[in-house]
Amino acid sequence: MDIKQLKNKYPEGINFLLTGVGGQGTILASNVLADLGMALGFDVKKAEIHGMSQRGGNVISYIRWGEHVYSPIITKGEADIILAFEKLEALRSIEQISPDGMILINDYAIVPVTVSSGLSVYPDDENIQESLQKFTSNTYWVKGQDIAEEIGYPKASNVVLLGALTALLAIDPKEVLKVIAARISQKYISFNEQAFDSGYKTIQKRPD
Repeated sequence: MDIKQLKNKYPEGINFLLTGVGGQGTILASNVLADLGMALGFDVKKAEIHGMSQRGGNVISYIRWGEHVYSPIITKGEADIILAFEKLEALRSIEQISPDGMILINDYAIVPVTVSSGLSVYPDDENIQESLQKFTSNTYWVKGQDIAEEIGYPKASNVVLLGALTALLAIDPKEVLKVIAARISQKYISFNEQAFDSGYKTIQKRPD
């Protein structure tokens, strides 16, 4: 899909919501998407909520691509794409998704304190999927953490999901890799390229 086709598919622009837990690279991923949007010729606005991110708290980023974007904030039912780096965080953000939106989920759990202390229960995958499908049928699960660990760089699960997202949007992967390379240290480029490629191929290999 070229940029003209992408703009035709999303004539009002694309609203991304990224959500995860502190330390998962949510902010890096949001910076990559913001840079990518500008590189592709969109007006871009970005906002972040990460007050407790350093202590394992929730991290949310809003990125909006469009012809003219005046505010970065995405309200209920406006997210075209949710990129969730942790399963429970996907569930917490699902009311933001638009009726025909899609959600890409890292199949990975980070147990919150309320669960480890016995105050609540972490939902199983079936319950999570059932809850998500009440809002959208376009859900994609990727074992981002497993893939990142297999290539020897566990911190790259965010880039695995960026690779998967690139495949879903049919964007030229070279354009995305160029943006990623500009955002990370030279010594980690090889790991991140492997992570991106693995995520990209995960979507390509999915049955239609």
